[in-house]
Amino acid sequence: MAHSAQELLDKIRKEVADEHGVNRFIPLIARGEVPLPVIGALAAEESRIVPADWRSFLTLASRADEPAGRGFFTSLSQGEALALPLLPPLAAAAGFDEVAVRAYRPRPGCQAYAAYVAWLALNAEPAVAAVAMLTNFAAFGEYCAAIAEALREHYGFDEDARAFFDFFGTPAPELAQQGLAAVQAGIDAGVSFRGAVELVRLLQGYELMFWNTLADLSAR
Repeated sequence: MAHSAQELLDKIRKEVADEHGVNRFIPLIARGEVPLPVIGALAAEESRIVPADWRSFLTLASRADEPAGRGFFTSLSQGEALALPLLPPLAAAAGFDEVAVRAYRPRPGCQAYAAYVAWLALNAEPAVAAVAMLTNFAAFGEYCAAIAEALREHYGFDEDARAFFDFFGTPAPELAQQGLAAVQAGIDAGVSFRGAVELVRLLQGYELMFWNTLADLSAR
C-alpha cells in the first residue's frame, strides 16, 4: 500500500509502461510525412474532445469531496477552456474552415479517449481519476511539444496555428503538484486505489488509439 501520491504514481507508471505499444503518429509528423488533411482531421477531432473533457473535468470537480481534488479538476477544466479557442487557427492552417470542421465525421478510434474520460467523470472516485490523468500528463505533453516543433519545421505553421500544441506541450509543474495533492488527499482520506491500475491502462490505451488512428489515416 503506497503511503504517498508520488510513490503510488511511480508504481503504477512502472507497471503499465509500454504496455500498449508505441505512438506511430509522432515519428511520422516529426519527419513531415503526415498529410495536411490529417492535421486538419486532428484539429476537427480535438474540437469535439476539448469541450467533452471540459465538461468531464467540471463533473469530477463537483464530485470531489476534498478541496485539493476540486481544485485540480477545476484547473484542468480551465485549461480546456483556454485551449478551445486555439483550435480554429490550427484547423485553418491545415485547410479546414469552420464549415469543414462542423462537417467532419469523427472516428471512433479518436473519440474513445474522451468517451472514457466521461466514464471516469461519472463512475470513478475523483482521487483515483486524478491518478489516471496524472499518469498520462508527461507523455501527452511530450507528444504536443514534438508536434508543435514539426508544424514549425516541416509545415510552416505560424505561432497562432501552433498555439494549441505549444499550450499543452509547455510543462505545467504547478498543475502536476495540484494533481499529486488531490491524490494524497484521497490516500489520507482512506480512498481505495485498488482499481487505479485498470483505469490507467484503459486511459493510456485510448490515448494511444487516438494517435494511431491518425497514423493509419496518414497511410491511406
